Amino acid sequence: MVHHEVLDGVFRALSDATRRDVLARLGEGPATIGQLAEPHGITLTGMTKHVRVLEDAGLVVTRKVGRTRQCRLGTERLDDALSWIATYQRLWERRLDGLDAYLTLQRGRDDAPPTEGRPT
Repeated sequence: MVHHEVLDGVFRALSDATRRDVLARLGEGPATIGQLAEPHGITLTGMTKHVRVLEDAGLVVTRKVGRTRQCRLGTERLDDALSWIATYQRLWERRLDGLDAYLTLQRGRDDAPPTEGRPT
């Protein structure tokens, strides 16, 4: 079972559009902080803060290469979030399947021809 603190960090990190864009970019391959900052028009310091949130959540791994910081995806925590989401997806699918069965049964009763003694 995934700890709530882990999920809190993952969902907090994913709550920002810039950080989601960073993850999408890193899905194409590793990048430096400068390469990640450029399309957003933010400072290296600003992007470093975003990357730190992603790193703290386990979604990004960084390492120093010379004078730059190289970033790449870290998938372990994203897998935790997907597992949590899948659990609730199955729960809602079962509930919706039950609702569909109930509504189908009700429609069948409404469409049934009237029987003697039953008001029409």
